[in-house]
Amino acid sequence: MKLGMNLPVMAPGLDRATFMTWCREIDQGPWSSIATGDRVNFHNPDATVSLAAAAVLTERVRIVANVLVLPMHNIVSVAKQYATIDVLSGGRLTLGVGVGGREEDYLAMGADWSAPKLGRLQDGVERIRALWSGTQKAHPAALRPLEPEPIQQGGIEVLAGALGPRSIARAAQWADGTIGFSFGMVASELQHAFDTARRAWRDAGRSTPPRLVTGCWFALGPDADAQMDRYLAEYLNFLGPIATAAIPLATIRGEAALREAAARARDLGADELLLTPTSADPAQLAAAADVLS
Repeated sequence: MKLGMNLPVMAPGLDRATFMTWCREIDQGPWSSIATGDRVNFHNPDATVSLAAAAVLTERVRIVANVLVLPMHNIVSVAKQYATIDVLSGGRLTLGVGVGGREEDYLAMGADWSAPKLGRLQDGVERIRALWSGTQKAHPAALRPLEPEPIQQGGIEVLAGALGPRSIARAAQWADGTIGFSFGMVASELQHAFDTARRAWRDAGRSTPPRLVTGCWFALGPDADAQMDRYLAEYLNFLGPIATAAIPLATIRGEAALREAAARARDLGADELLLTPTSADPAQLAAAADVLS
């Protein structure tokens, strides 16, 4: 199992120097990928801009969108931006896409929150691939195909940020795998998600099994509990009173919990575990590397 690391874009205190430190140390460490997620009405930097910067600041790790909320973005812009990131990274991009869960972000982007999203997600991915391959132009009147072209052999990997059976079954029609998330990395939850994806791929007649990526928040050090609680109280505040009940479910707090969570994901067949820090302090990255070495 590979181990990837999200940039601490949702944690407070991220500045230029800290961003560059995380990029450099992830690239030089035991990590397989560098990732970031997509929020609009929050203090995080833009996901696409952050991934472009990470592509230039790193040489080795894969660049992962984890995940881009595709239905609230312009499809042509996404196709051009992420082909550009593939070029800037030298062919290291993985594009994770999903429908998201925050109405305020859709409204801020002028996107329709009420319209069915799974179909729009699939249609969006199919159009992006057609634009990348040159089989479709950005507009019928366009004189040229959309450029630049991605440079990866075989095309850019696209993963579905799908968690439930319905979204996973739909993803089996178009995705290369799933990129999920778990509050507590509970074995039964992971097993169910992985088995559902494997079954959906078989039912869809796919000859290659899905790539299975999962993730979790983590907090390390003597302040781990308070750090996790502070982070989630802000990050999950859109849930209102539900957030109070959700916070204790995030149980990857401390070295033993992180080590056990990684072993659990590995033993259940995850191809990659993408960790999400709850602090921008680079010491969290070094500590995680030590724990999982």
